[in-house]
Amino acid sequence: MKNKFLLPVVAVITLLSISSKTFAQVINLGTSANFVIFTTIGAIGNTNKSQLTGNVGTNNGGTTGFGNVNGVMHSGDGATASATNNLNSAYNQLNSAVPTATHAPLLGNGTTLTAGVYDISGVTTLSGILQLDAQGNQNAVFIFKISAAFSSTTGSEVKLINGALACNIFWKIEGAASLGSLSVMKGNVIAHNDFISVGSGANIEGRLLSINGAVTINNTTAKIPSGCGSVVLNGPTAPDLGSAICYALLSGNEDVHNTGTTTVKGDIGTNVGLTTGYDALRVEGTIHPIPDNSTNAAAAALINARTYLNALTADIELLFPAQFGQGLVLTPHTYVLNGATSFVDTLFLDAEGNANAVFVIKIYGALSSGSFAAVSLINGTQARNVYWIVNGAITIGTNADLKGTFISNNGAVNLPTGVRLEGRAMTTNGALTTTSVTVNMTEGCTSLPLSLVSFSGKLQNSFALLDWKTENEQNTLQFDVEASTDGRNFIKTGTVDAAGNSTGSRSYSFVANTKSIAAPVAFYRLKMMDIDGRFSYSAIVAIQLKAKATVASLYPNPVKSTTTLVLVLEKNECITYTISDQSGRIVTTRQVALQAGHNSVQIDANALAVGMYTLSISGTSIKNYIQFIKQ
Repeated sequence: MKNKFLLPVVAVITLLSISSKTFAQVINLGTSANFVIFTTIGAIGNTNKSQLTGNVGTNNGGTTGFGNVNGVMHSGDGATASATNNLNSAYNQLNSAVPTATHAPLLGNGTTLTAGVYDISGVTTLSGILQLDAQGNQNAVFIFKISAAFSSTTGSEVKLINGALACNIFWKIEGAASLGSLSVMKGNVIAHNDFISVGSGANIEGRLLSINGAVTINNTTAKIPSGCGSVVLNGPTAPDLGSAICYALLSGNEDVHNTGTTTVKGDIGTNVGLTTGYDALRVEGTIHPIPDNSTNAAAAALINARTYLNALTADIELLFPAQFGQGLVLTPHTYVLNGATSFVDTLFLDAEGNANAVFVIKIYGALSSGSFAAVSLINGTQARNVYWIVNGAITIGTNADLKGTFISNNGAVNLPTGVRLEGRAMTTNGALTTTSVTVNMTEGCTSLPLSLVSFSGKLQNSFALLDWKTENEQNTLQFDVEASTDGRNFIKTGTVDAAGNSTGSRSYSFVANTKSIAAPVAFYRLKMMDIDGRFSYSAIVAIQLKAKATVASLYPNPVKSTTTLVLVLEKNECITYTISDQSGRIVTTRQVALQAGHNSVQIDANALAVGMYTLSISGTSIKNYIQFIKQ
């Protein structure tokens, strides 16, 4: 085995023996691998809010201070007894591992180590950065056999490079293990006959396992590492929403009512009562003002989905419903909260790279959220795979940002001002009210049987000439031509009858008078309507009306990953745009060379944290800014 070292003045490293092959001994943790924090004998305790993914337990001792854990809490049961036996066996494996190298009791300070069994005598400290290099071998194993206590300094970090995996790193410590505040640790820490303590703000990708010692953490993020044969989490099977899948807002047995300016993608209706207050120009779907065959079928399908979700066996119980959210990270499972649930701050749903993973959150009681509460989807999570079944009312705070299909069983649903929901809000038996909200139904509803091949426009003598072409129309009713001066708010300006049914291509055109439009740019889109009431929208076409530099539009806003800045320029020029956060700190600066006329600039917002930002645009003929929200 080849070892690479960067030797700082403060560290002296001696290699006594070097193996010619990559060390690849497998250490079997058995059922103790299910725990992110565990001790065979001793108390386990937490201070402040910690985010833990994995089981937590002690085989003999007390448990204090833990909030909601993304895992099962165990104390003196069959799982902890099995984990005790398996952890002792793993310790014996580590103890008998033959060293391939020795190392001084100072780790880090820019050193890079390759796979092997490192024998370290004396009290050991990790300081600065230690890099572990797998040299492209994901099976590479790193074992550190430390003969005394171990500690890491504040802000120290273990970095993994070239395929190294935290699951293949083992720290066998004959004494106490103390991890400093804000330190980053990778691997399985096993303290023998002593305690493990973690300073505030530390981050662990691995496990904290003690044999005969207490474990205490403080505002800690710790997660069982993936890889090494760990199971890929798929979550439960998603419910079949049946014909309810096309509804964004649905009640099985009460009124559905809106106040204010609400935008909805998906159908809206109730099977008993009235649907009122929704502007058809802001609904991309069918509004069912009174019960009909569609609402009847959807209400029945909703009951079936409710029954299925309630019957699912939960993997994990979140023990503190009144403390839901608060930075909690959940992975694909069926969760249960046995009581009225209060959701504040942010809930993270982590699919761990599996875009098809399903999350189900079962609440036996009412659900309420604070203002600006948010569900954040990370690592491939899709809103279409998130389901909430609430056995009680759903009352959401203003400006909350929600993801998933929310189903209330026999309770009212209230979405107040500023709420953004990527998903659906439904109730089997209760009133559903919205006030100036945005609801975008998740994918799943069958699209229109129509293929729009092209849609374009140009200006000629104060008239906008619009042309479009379709293929394979089936039951197409008409095309409503809608116009806008800002690219967001559209009004109907004309209608063109459709062919209805065709197996080939069809061409259409429309002429719009622009003389009364004062804005420098006009935007047009098609509302393509089917005979059964369903419809979809085309892409937006922008037509320059006046040669004047202006910021025409930023869409979408709020932003998930990317957004488009539309500029209309009088001449060719280079513009600069910057993105700054609420504190005024500039996080992105870019220069773009643009042409005279209409320009679309793609802006990547993937690296931005959730929050409010300001986009500033400057050039020789333009200075402006737009505020936007990153979801």
